[in-house]
Amino acid sequence: MPDDRPYDLVLFGATGFTGALTAEYLARHAPPGLRWALAGRNPEKLAAVRGRLAAIDPELAGLPLLTADVTDAESLRAVAESARVVATTVGPYVHHGEPLVAACARAGTDYLDITGEPEFVDTMYVRHHAEAVRTGARLVHTCGFDSIPHDLGVWFTLKHLPTDGPVTVDGYVRAGGKFSAGTYHSALTAFSRTGEASRAAKQRRAVEPRPEGRRVRAVPGRVGRSTDVGRWAVPLPTIDPQVVRRSAAARPEYGPDFRYRHFAAVKRLPTIVAAGAGMAGLIGLVKLPPTRRWLLGRLASGQGPTPEQRAKSWFRVRFVGTGGGRRVVTEVAGGDPGYDETAKMLAESALCLATDDDLPATSGQVTPVTAMGDALLERLVKAGMTFRVVDQG
Repeated sequence: MPDDRPYDLVLFGATGFTGALTAEYLARHAPPGLRWALAGRNPEKLAAVRGRLAAIDPELAGLPLLTADVTDAESLRAVAESARVVATTVGPYVHHGEPLVAACARAGTDYLDITGEPEFVDTMYVRHHAEAVRTGARLVHTCGFDSIPHDLGVWFTLKHLPTDGPVTVDGYVRAGGKFSAGTYHSALTAFSRTGEASRAAKQRRAVEPRPEGRRVRAVPGRVGRSTDVGRWAVPLPTIDPQVVRRSAAARPEYGPDFRYRHFAAVKRLPTIVAAGAGMAGLIGLVKLPPTRRWLLGRLASGQGPTPEQRAKSWFRVRFVGTGGGRRVVTEVAGGDPGYDETAKMLAESALCLATDDDLPATSGQVTPVTAMGDALLERLVKAGMTFRVVDQG
């Protein structure tokens, strides 16, 4: 990692809803001496964010501000070359993310985001993984609720199981909270691009190496009553199982034969039926340009839940792992999943890379576990997230 750059960390997109929360977290928790800056396209809005940060820590009144825009390649090159680590909250990433990924891959700069968009992640692997390997950059997507609790949760679970034979882990997600305009727009964009996402996944499979001598799978489960959590288990078609599978492929600690399944844990069966019908209808509507524009206009960029709403939000992910004749149940839990905790996870991931924690040697597009593993787990525990063993035998 270059040591002669002026900034250890640059936060790109600090004027957005989640970006501002991430900036506030850094204002409270960045270690003394960290050289960091805010970046975005609007200098006036950046200055307003800096003013709020200075109310938290007066020393931040002089925090550097960098003007950069995703449509201006030269401005992104300047940001990437000035920093050791760049973290971005600017989505939907499939529309706005690639220029910054490309700039960081070329500059050998570590890159982090909070995307949950499989098409974007797959496309970035195909286009920029090899360049990042060449320059030593670590491209780490999914550093928010997608997918750190699940990726690190499985990693934590494996610490309590023998892994010299077949291992299975099932994850069950429960959460309550509001969503922001950024999440809403990203979700609608993903629903409208299912064909493009399928093609991107196929292109990645054609070039991505598979682990030699090991079997690693993330398989869809079936809807059914789970005795493990006492609720209905519904397969979740999110990016999280893909991230877990890629961590397992990259790290031998997952054993010679690893399988993961990912579910939502739902209390009432009618909730499943209603959610499925609503999702099918929404996917149909967003594929039509007029209704997609109407739906996208329902929430303006920068909107999100109030502090009071976020204070009532929560998440819990229960993991049930088996291996070597043993069974363990673990849980990862925290507060507001989409915003407060996502800001925490992104900020702690960025600090993990920027402050030279004891990290695995790696480069290219890698998962949070592959890039940071135990160092990030320790950080998040200290920051208030819960990783615990519920039962084992």
